[in-house]
Amino acid sequence: MAPITVGIGGAHSGVGKTSLASLILKRLKGWGAIKYTNTPLYCSIIDDIEILSEPGKDTKRLLDAGAEKVLWVQSPSSELGDVLPRAIEILSHLKGIMVEGNGAVEALKPDIVIFVCGTKNEEFKKSAENLLNMADVVLCDEVPSGIPEVAKKFRKEDIDECVNFVIDAVRKISV
Repeated sequence: MAPITVGIGGAHSGVGKTSLASLILKRLKGWGAIKYTNTPLYCSIIDDIEILSEPGKDTKRLLDAGAEKVLWVQSPSSELGDVLPRAIEILSHLKGIMVEGNGAVEALKPDIVIFVCGTKNEEFKKSAENLLNMADVVLCDEVPSGIPEVAKKFRKEDIDECVNFVIDAVRKISV
């Protein structure tokens, strides 16, 4: 059976994707994580624990939250179709995989897609617009327009409710 996948993307860097991923991972035992970074020229899958554990890195935060294994995937978006399946295969023995990064989430089409943003009027990076349309869950300071009707919406002040909702959704899928 394939692992459950939860994807987290957002309006821009620094909006809270890793913080939310960490809160969710603290409650999900036996899960791994993929952190995706768009690069212009090369593909790599980094699993070196020394690199992943460097202070200040999102990968360290995911490990500290309890992810059993973390991979840092670096790739041009045009190469995600090749590199992302390899990363998923490396983590396929786990119960689930948290995927962070807009391009990776869009390419993977996870079981649950979470979109994180700040204020209603903030600038979205280009990759965020498509992801917002895929969202099952939206966590924002102010809910922007254009969110799918079926998406469950949470304000950032209700982050615990959002985490509980995602955990419940994961449990329903795994049954």
